[in-house]
Amino acid sequence: MDRRQRLKQIVQLRIEQLRDELLSLSRDIWSRPELAGEETYAHDRLVRFLSQDDPAWTVQSRYKLPTAFRASWGPVGGAAGDPVLNVALLCEYDALPGIGHACGHNLIAEVGAAAALGLKAALERQSELPVPVKITVLGTPAEEDIGGKIELILAGAFSDIDLVFMAHPAQQDASFLPCVALNEVSVKYYGKASHASASPWDGVNALDAAVLAYNNISVLRQQLKPEWRIHGVIKHGGVKPNIIPAYTELHFYLRTPLLKDLCELKARAEACFRAAALATGCQVDISYPAHTLSNILPNATLANLYETNGKELGIQFPEQPANFAGSTDFGNVSVIVPGIHPFFHICTNALNHTEEYAEAAGGEKAQLYTLRTAKALAMTAVDVVLCPDLLRQVRDDFSLAKLKQEK
Repeated sequence: MDRRQRLKQIVQLRIEQLRDELLSLSRDIWSRPELAGEETYAHDRLVRFLSQDDPAWTVQSRYKLPTAFRASWGPVGGAAGDPVLNVALLCEYDALPGIGHACGHNLIAEVGAAAALGLKAALERQSELPVPVKITVLGTPAEEDIGGKIELILAGAFSDIDLVFMAHPAQQDASFLPCVALNEVSVKYYGKASHASASPWDGVNALDAAVLAYNNISVLRQQLKPEWRIHGVIKHGGVKPNIIPAYTELHFYLRTPLLKDLCELKARAEACFRAAALATGCQVDISYPAHTLSNILPNATLANLYETNGKELGIQFPEQPANFAGSTDFGNVSVIVPGIHPFFHICTNALNHTEEYAEAAGGEKAQLYTLRTAKALAMTAVDVVLCPDLLRQVRDDFSLAKLKQEK
């Protein structure tokens, strides 16, 4: 058995040894769901978990954001003066309003922590590594709302990271799914209130503007490319039937497979919103309240390594769907750092963002799949850490994907 395989066995053994502790970690976060930016309990639980593993971890709580954290170990190996290879495992842990961990972020936190501890166990007695290696666990809150990873990027949290790994629960195992670019848009119409029966001619109906805008977007869909998406809701439509609404508000998501296509879709959507204001005499305010999410850049080398390791553990990778319309702030990370964001099945046919999926994410059946994914991630990191040629290929894939993105 070669050295790489021995280290991968250590990864698997360590994660199995921590099985009960990892289940407890995941269930504790699952049982106390917290909304984006409010993940105080999950933050504290993860910080405590990593701090208790080994005093060699340097753990920074409330790292750059109130509910983010950073835990680092190493460097180990390599020659004195060599640049350090900083490998990051990312944890998410925010929940959804009303339905808790219906996207399984408690399992993402578990995977990140488990993979980090498995990788540490494999490397901690290896003084002769090709390069000095450091392991970092980043707690990245608020994925479901503000895009916490983008806030951390802007704050410099990824400036010293060389590789990023995380995994997300879904309906199947996949080394890569093409998560799409996303813009949120808020549209507010301002009219003039009046009595709807006695003097409707004195009013300027903001609800009419909202309804026209919604219908304009519905008509626009006929002319959009098949992979483009616009979907939204009327958040505020008035207060009482006998009052001409003076204010209405809509909230829409715009999605395209590539970031560069969002500009065209935004322009066409804004034309629909402004046309409704012009037709009704309302004033309109169009704003983008959240960060733009990029599509995820693929990394073929990391994907192939992950599939090879996953298959050794019994993971099956069915043919991936032609289209996948989800979005994540990991896309923005993938633009600045080489990384991988595989998906994993958790023994349910339920869809993410449903009550049924929330129940499955807290169930013991999900553990086999979650820990198997953590092992595959850590084993993939072992491959790259031990083989300079693979690391070079990962970086070349990253450069090529960035070049294609910018064209």
